[in-house]
Amino acid sequence: MKDVLKKCNLCKRNCLVNRYTSTGFCKQTNEIRIAKACLTYFEEPCISNTKGSGTIFFSGCNMGCCFCQNEKISTGNFGKIISIERLADIMLELESKGAININLVTPTPHIIGLIESIKIAKSKGLSIPIIYNTSSYENINSLKLLDGLIDVYLPDLKYFNDTYAIKYSKSPNYFLVATKNIEEMYRQVGICKFDSNGNIKKGVIVRHLMLPTLKEDTKKVLDYLYSTYHDNIYLSIMNQYTVIDNLKYKELNQKVKNKDYDEVIEYAINLGLKNCFCQLDDTSNTKYIPDFNLEGV
Repeated sequence: MKDVLKKCNLCKRNCLVNRYTSTGFCKQTNEIRIAKACLTYFEEPCISNTKGSGTIFFSGCNMGCCFCQNEKISTGNFGKIISIERLADIMLELESKGAININLVTPTPHIIGLIESIKIAKSKGLSIPIIYNTSSYENINSLKLLDGLIDVYLPDLKYFNDTYAIKYSKSPNYFLVATKNIEEMYRQVGICKFDSNGNIKKGVIVRHLMLPTLKEDTKKVLDYLYSTYHDNIYLSIMNQYTVIDNLKYKELNQKVKNKDYDEVIEYAINLGLKNCFCQLDDTSNTKYIPDFNLEGV
């Protein structure tokens, strides 16, 4: 399996570089690099609840979103190289702190090492669900390597129109790639299941971050997801887009308008969506951006 990294095609960038000697789009080598491991409390209620989600933030990203809030680790490559065994121990440490799941954030470049770490952690007694938190721009064969190891998939579906995917995230064919990947995720884990405390144990939750002025694109994303999956998956429609820099795309230098978000939520209700999370408060705030300081590493 490690031979994959000698001609890396884990994601749709298909860099085909030898990650033992060089790096591709994500700037990652054959080693695992993480920036933080801690309990987080601002996820969807079934993910963080009151005890917190055991979140591990991986360095590197295979998307190129100009508005990224985690730029320090996504393109800045901040983080510390750790061993596969150390990553397994971090998962166990988070469980010992009360985490109700292990939440792997932007893990795509690290899939190969991650597989071994999960197996080691489970052999040592890890018993909480594993969440794979992704932009959905993998190659589908990479996801197939995870079959049986991941309990919950938390994919983004960022765009419907490829014009926006290319313009804002440098990710051609994003919708086609992401939707095929979500199909594979659903094939692996099936309908959402929860424990008696409302914590998710199995299933798919698709996140969609609304961007300013793109409410019609958001509606098309909702149309696709509901017509394809109905209530067999959950959706999370987020209004937390935060302006963190003066971007060259002027339309992105503003919050999502409340009236636009309200219109989208009403649209979702009229579609018939029942299994859907929405954000009622003003979540467009830098206080929700993690402080990447190697905590827990």
